[in-house]
Amino acid sequence: MPIIIDVEASGFGAHSYPIEVGVVKPNGERFCSLIRPQDDWLHWDEQAQQCHGISRPLLQKNGRSVTQVCAELNEFLQGQTAYSDGWVVDQPWLITLFYAANIKMAFSISPLEMLLSEMQMNLWHQTKDSLLAKTTQPRHRASHDAALIQNTFILTNRLAHQQSKPYVIQC
Repeated sequence: MPIIIDVEASGFGAHSYPIEVGVVKPNGERFCSLIRPQDDWLHWDEQAQQCHGISRPLLQKNGRSVTQVCAELNEFLQGQTAYSDGWVVDQPWLITLFYAANIKMAFSISPLEMLLSEMQMNLWHQTKDSLLAKTTQPRHRASHDAALIQNTFILTNRLAHQQSKPYVIQC
């Protein structure tokens, strides 16, 4: 079972920056932190805020420094690979985070699709939607989304293996 990482951001475009990161390990251990924006991180998208429910004042009050978040992420994930279902945006946001802290990332991030079979990919959205309908956890919060992604991976893997069992025809 993979380590899953998810990042929430200030917006959806190139000027956005990470505001929360969440990780779930195979044993269920979690890391989650709000990130206090750097002084030069100014972009803020109200639509993104409506999506994740995190305000800039909340980040100023409860967010931790980029240095602290990077140090803790490195300790939590040292030498491991974390997988993201939104790698094309999560990786640049993590690069932004570590660059701002002037700390080298001690783990790697890879697209979750690298681990998914074709059958899992075909089952992914329906399975994720089904799990989401059953949860009471808030959506678009990093550690909750990471857990949802991990559970979707587990269930699609199980379903794919069940569907790929050969049929035995008795004569």
